[in-house]
Amino acid sequence: MSSKHGHQARKRFGQNFLHDPGVIERIIRAIHPRPDDALVEIGPGLGALTEEMLAVNSNLQVVELDRDLIPVLRTKFFNYPNFRIHEADALKFDFGELVADKPLRIIGNLPYNISTPLIFHLLGHSGVVQDMHFMLQKEVVQRMAAVPGDNNYGRLGIMTQYFCRVQPLFEVGPGAFRPAPKVDSAIVRLVPHKTLPHPAKDYKLLQAVVRTAFSARRKTLRKALAGMVSVEQLNSIGINDGLRPENLGLAEYVAIADLLADSKPENFGADEVSHD
Repeated sequence: MSSKHGHQARKRFGQNFLHDPGVIERIIRAIHPRPDDALVEIGPGLGALTEEMLAVNSNLQVVELDRDLIPVLRTKFFNYPNFRIHEADALKFDFGELVADKPLRIIGNLPYNISTPLIFHLLGHSGVVQDMHFMLQKEVVQRMAAVPGDNNYGRLGIMTQYFCRVQPLFEVGPGAFRPAPKVDSAIVRLVPHKTLPHPAKDYKLLQAVVRTAFSARRKTLRKALAGMVSVEQLNSIGINDGLRPENLGLAEYVAIADLLADSKPENFGADEVSHD
C-alpha cells in the first residue's frame, strides 16, 4: 500500500506501483520525451512516470482502468489543464482515437496478467505509433525478442517482430515496486517498421498458421500443421517438414501463409486470433 496516497494496490488489476527514483529516471531517459510528442501512458498508477513526463510535455494523455485512481491523478496533476485521463480498459481502447497530427508514443508499466493480449491489441495500432516503451515481466520481453531456436521463441515473438523492431533495454528488480512482484521485470522498446520486412498476403491467415504451429511446438511441422498444409506444399517452398515450429523464422511462416492464401482456403484465418 502507498501510505502517501492511501491507495491499496489491487491484485485483480495486477498493480505494482513503481517507486524507485533511479529506475524512474532511467526509464524517462530511455523514452526521451519531447514537448511536442503525442505521449500516451497506459496504467499510470500513482503517477510516478506521469509526473516526470508532464514536466516535459503537458499534453500527456493516460488510459487508466482503476476508477479509484482517477481522483488521485486529477488531484496530483490539477495544475496541468491539458492533461487528459481516459477512464477505460486498455485492452478494448481504440488508441487510433488519440491520433491527431503526430504518431503516438506509448508508454506503460503493464500489468503482468494482461500484458500479452495487450501487446497484441497494440500491435493492431502499430500504423499510428512512433514507438512504444513498456515495463513487462522479464520473461515476456525475452519472448518478444527471441529468435528461432531459442527456448523463449514462439508466437509472441514472431507476431511482435512482424510489426516492430524489438529492443530490450534493461532489467528492473522487484524492489523497485510496491508491492514487490515475485518476478524480475524489464524495459523494452518497440519501434514499428516503416515498411514491413515480410508482409503477408493475409495477416489473419499468418496468425492462424503461427498459432496452430505453436499449439504443438514439440511436434514436427508435418504433424503440427497437418490438416492445414501438406508435406508436399511445405517442401515446394523449401521448408523441411521434419523441423519443429521453433526452427522457422518469420519469413518462413509468411511463406507458408502466402502459399495457403494463394490456394484460397475458406476456413483458415477467418476467426479472430485468440490472445493466449
